Amino acid sequence: MSFLKSLFGLGGGKAEASGGPAATAKEAEHKGFIIRATPYKDGGQYQTAGTIVKEIEGETKEYKFVRADRFSTIEEAADLSLSKGRQIIDEQGERMFGKG
Repeated sequence: MSFLKSLFGLGGGKAEASGGPAATAKEAEHKGFIIRATPYKDGGQYQTAGTIVKEIEGETKEYKFVRADRFSTIEEAADLSLSKGRQIIDEQGERMFGKG
C-alpha cells in the first residue's frame, strides 16, 4: 500500500510523515519555475519526488510530485527529480496550477 500512496502523492517520506517538509537535495530554475528535488528514503532506497514553485500574480504556487522511480543514492534520485520537474513544466506549464 505504501508504494501506491507514494505513487499518487498520498504518502511521503519520514520528514513529511512527521509533519515537516522534505529536505531539498537540489534546486534548479527552468522557464521561470523553480524545481526543488526532495527525494526521500523509503525501504532502503530514495524515492523520486519534488516541488515546482512559481509566483503568479503575486501569489506563490506549489505543485508537488512523486514518481515511482527509486535509486540507491540521493544524488541519482535528485537528478531524476529535476528532470521530471522539467518534463512536467514543458508539458503543462502554468496549467499545473489551474492556469492557462
